[in-house]
Order: sequence, then C-alpha cells, then structure tokens
Amino acid sequence: MVKLGLADNHPVVHYGIKSYFKEHSDISLVGIVDNFDMVEEMLKRKDIDVLLMDLELEGLSSINLIKALLKDYPKVKIVLYSNLNEQIYAPNAIKAGVSSFVEKTEKLDVLASTIIKVNRGAVIFSEAVKKNMALISKQAKSERLYRKLSSREIEVLRYLSNGKKNKEVAEALNLNEKTISTYKLRLLAKLNVTNLVDLVNKAKTLEIV
Repeated sequence: MVKLGLADNHPVVHYGIKSYFKEHSDISLVGIVDNFDMVEEMLKRKDIDVLLMDLELEGLSSINLIKALLKDYPKVKIVLYSNLNEQIYAPNAIKAGVSSFVEKTEKLDVLASTIIKVNRGAVIFSEAVKKNMALISKQAKSERLYRKLSSREIEVLRYLSNGKKNKEVAEALNLNEKTISTYKLRLLAKLNVTNLVDLVNKAKTLEIV
C-alpha cells in the first residue's frame, strides 16, 4: 500500500483526492496540508511514500525548497500536481529531484497510476518534456565544446565541414598547410573522434558549424 501525502491550497482538491482514494486498493491518503511550511511537520509525523504537491502551494516560493526537502527526506517521492504547464516547469523540477509532474486536467486514474509507478522508482514525464530536456542537454554540451575550441579552430572546422582540403583551407586563411594539419589534429582530439568524416558529423550534430 502506497502511503500518500497531499499538499495543496484548495479544499475542493482535498475533497476530490480524499474521495477518490478512500476505497483505493493500492493507495492510502494519510495526510493533508495546505501550506509548504506544514509539509515538513507532516513528513515528520507520518510515514509517507509519495508526496503529491501543488507547485502553487502557499509558501512554496522556489523550486530550491523542494530540492532541500528531498535532501532531508530522500526516501519520499514527490509528484507535482498543478494547473501550470508541464513543459515550462518540469525541467527545473526534474533537476530538483521530482519524480513526476501531473497536470490537474489529467484523469484521476492516470494520477493514481503515476503515484504507484513513482513509488516503485520510476521517473515519469511527458515525451515533450523529455525532448526539451534532451535539447537543453545538447545545447549545454555544444556550448561547452565551443568554449574548448579557439576561434581559429572553429574557423578551420567550418572550412573542413564545407569539403575544403587542407591546402584550400591554408590558402583561404593565409596559413601554412602544415599548420592546418595541426589544427585538424587538435580538433579530432577535442571532439573525441578519429577521422574527418566523424569530425564533420559531430560538429554538425552539436551545431558548431
């Protein structure tokens, strides 16, 4: 049986969640609070597995408060239950350690299924959020690589990506052909590839060129 705690401002939500889970075979609602300041007290008094929390909960001024809460109560899983848009707020929630984000427009059976899965260790977010997170991660990686490459190396890489040979790049940049070879070797090492084809493909994937 999953022991559920609810933290939400609205009495109508309290009533709805309490009514739905009253006879539930797998989930038992063991505590309700309507202010973030009361959440820790509830966690101290009650043995709670999953905390269902409104992102607009009174007293919840920052996602960092959730991060700190999870640090103090690492065994508790948090499911955010909100009217706010998941795609906008979920990425920071994921970083804070939240296990799922369910919009209040979802059916209660979807919420129940999410609570059960989260209690078993799953982290559940929509495909749109996962794609956004992957894009953010890719952009961050690209930005790190940009910082690793010098402006001249990026310039050489762009010429190579356009199919230019070492000699042509050397002429275009008014450099020695041997110098271009040296730049190419540095680029291979910094982008962790072994040949020109992979170098160009990786540069395009990371949107460096």
